[in-house]
Amino acid sequence: MTFTRTYDVVDEAVAAGYFPPRHPVVITAIDELAPGVVRMAFRDPYIAEHARPAQFVNLFTDDEMMLMPRPFGVSEVNGDEVSIIFAVVGKGTANLAAKQVGDSVDVLGPLGMHPFKVKDKAHYVLVAGGLGVPPLICAAQKLYDAGESKVTAVFGYRDVKFADDIVAPYADNVLSIDNEHGNVVTLLDQLESENGLIVDGLDTVLLVCGPLPMMKAVAAWAAKRDLACQLSMEQRMGCGYGTCVLCTIDTVDGRLKVCSDGPVFSREQLGWGE
Repeated sequence: MTFTRTYDVVDEAVAAGYFPPRHPVVITAIDELAPGVVRMAFRDPYIAEHARPAQFVNLFTDDEMMLMPRPFGVSEVNGDEVSIIFAVVGKGTANLAAKQVGDSVDVLGPLGMHPFKVKDKAHYVLVAGGLGVPPLICAAQKLYDAGESKVTAVFGYRDVKFADDIVAPYADNVLSIDNEHGNVVTLLDQLESENGLIVDGLDTVLLVCGPLPMMKAVAAWAAKRDLACQLSMEQRMGCGYGTCVLCTIDTVDGRLKVCSDGPVFSREQLGWGE
């Protein structure tokens, strides 16, 4: 009954033109993809219908001493189920990782006013490092469902390649590497040398998410080749919708908020690789 009433509240908010409030959802799956890397799925018809690539959801722990939610990029959508992938790095994520199927967790979303732009037909090269991978899986899934573009996934991992099998059904090509053997720029160079950048005469667009040094390196690589490059920024957040002003970053247009002005910015907006 609790979750029936919750869905009613969400439906009523949407019907009235409001964004759905924080509400509990049912966890439908949770598993460890690699040591310290967890995938969680939950049922939420509204988020499943409205989430776009690079948008994120805020999850709240059940520890009353932890007031701030944890933001996680949407990874996949299957029916009315939404999945996220996160690393256990502190008490908050450990609290969430300890949840079990059938438990509830409070969620708010989808958040992020500016997702990846993937409407144009193109060859999309999805470049991710570590826990920057989830938004790129979502992008691959959306592009696969549209059925018009080509997709190459270029993923870099610390060690375990935990997402190759997840993204493979949605991508035409998957390249991955771990820290011992290079980085994603190594793979981009390989892709270029094998004439894999231009596919079926389509324009090439890079979608990027991951550690800041990696993203700057990829933006510089794209700039040298005059390729479009969209970057999903990761930043510490408080509210997730533009009120707390915690997630600001420097851009050519001054300080902007990742949650409401992003999370996706072009390399030109960031002034990277110019």
